[in-house]
Amino acid sequence: MPVRISIHTKRKLLEIKKRPPDRLDRMVQEIHYKVFDKVDCPTCAECCKRISPRINQYDLLRAAEALRMKPSEFVEKYCRRDNEGDYVFNTKPCPFLGHGNYCEIYKDRPSACRDYPHTDRRRFYQLIELSITNAEVCPAVADILEELVRKVK
Repeated sequence: MPVRISIHTKRKLLEIKKRPPDRLDRMVQEIHYKVFDKVDCPTCAECCKRISPRINQYDLLRAAEALRMKPSEFVEKYCRRDNEGDYVFNTKPCPFLGHGNYCEIYKDRPSACRDYPHTDRRRFYQLIELSITNAEVCPAVADILEELVRKVK
């Protein structure tokens, strides 16, 4: 079931995007770390089950090497091109989502997976709409956004 944030929260976040408060990044990062201290991602793993990350050339080479495959074999076996022409995994859930919802290539996972859900990045106001979308997948993002709206008055 998708996690949703309230309409009020969405409106408030779009206001924050238009007029970011001073120290927004620090505020969001503090909330991010507070929330993720309490979250056990493998108990959820909805991101791995529902999202196909963009796979850049470096990701492709790193994962292929970790799996002892040629990059072309990796692409043929695990990837497809999306509407923008980027490589993404060809299956959902992720082909590397293993037993207990652990990533079988965790050390060599794509950059998009490493950075997800992007709530600890600088210039967060630029990522607000993406975060609203991510809140439909990740309950931690929903918690972060709801807490941010409570803190910004």
